[in-house]
Amino acid sequence: MEQSYPERLRQTNANTMKARAKAEMKVEAELTVPSAQVQLVHYQFGEAPQSVVRMEDTIRVELGLTPRHRTARACFADRWNSSRFERIGELFALPPTIDMTAKSDETHSMHSIICQLALEPVIALFDELPDLSDYFLLTGLDIRDLNLKRLFLRMANEVRYPGFGSRVMVDTLATQISIELLRYGHAIPELRRQHGLASWQLKRIDDRLIEIREAPTLAELAGLCGISVRQLTRGFRASRGCSVGSHVAMSQMDHAELLLGKDLSIASIAETLGFSSASNFCYAFRRATGKTPGQHRELLSQYSSLT
Repeated sequence: MEQSYPERLRQTNANTMKARAKAEMKVEAELTVPSAQVQLVHYQFGEAPQSVVRMEDTIRVELGLTPRHRTARACFADRWNSSRFERIGELFALPPTIDMTAKSDETHSMHSIICQLALEPVIALFDELPDLSDYFLLTGLDIRDLNLKRLFLRMANEVRYPGFGSRVMVDTLATQISIELLRYGHAIPELRRQHGLASWQLKRIDDRLIEIREAPTLAELAGLCGISVRQLTRGFRASRGCSVGSHVAMSQMDHAELLLGKDLSIASIAETLGFSSASNFCYAFRRATGKTPGQHRELLSQYSSLT
């Protein structure tokens, strides 16, 4: 007898969990709707965590609700050299039928929202999925899209605190996420045809942005890459699918979320990240995340109480 969609999802989760020899995943809240299964999860990692994930008939999209390991990286072993591991960002997508090996050098726990999108409704929206090229897989590991992030945060709130119409709302949000993802995916080939930056240039930008201090200027990043600001802005968009300015801003907000988990004042965090005042930092943080720094700290505190 053919399994229903929710039953297939649960079996997929069970298979995924078996593969997580050194990572334990606890589901804190869950909601299954016609187009997706959504879970709020808490990861607890063992020493040098590593796991293999494979989705058969779903698209897995995951957003870290607490800071992801800064050393988290992934390899698509059946497509890439087994020694090639690329950075996993705050938001990533895993297409179906492809094995992803993920690993990290850190072991602190984290919370995420996982949305497993049913494949049939997604294909019905656009008739077909984008070509799963090497560049597509690489770009999908670190999706820098504020619209998608905001949709996920709203979905997480509905799943955490369900109320009247939550199932309908989550189903609608899942459809919106599918559309945004497919638009993102179908735009990738056009970006790839443009002249992007070399891998060593992207690495220099990433190495600079991983430093928790004031945001670099475009001139600084262009200098690191040995090119003009105009070449930087064009090449970066072609390589990463977003503007270098928005990428820098989101990196600073990633740092802010990490620092808000520490015993630091808002003024101190603002100074560390190069903001002219605490109020400017608060404004930028709320514009990027939809929450005030205080609300984010409260959320982190709630997650800590669940561990």
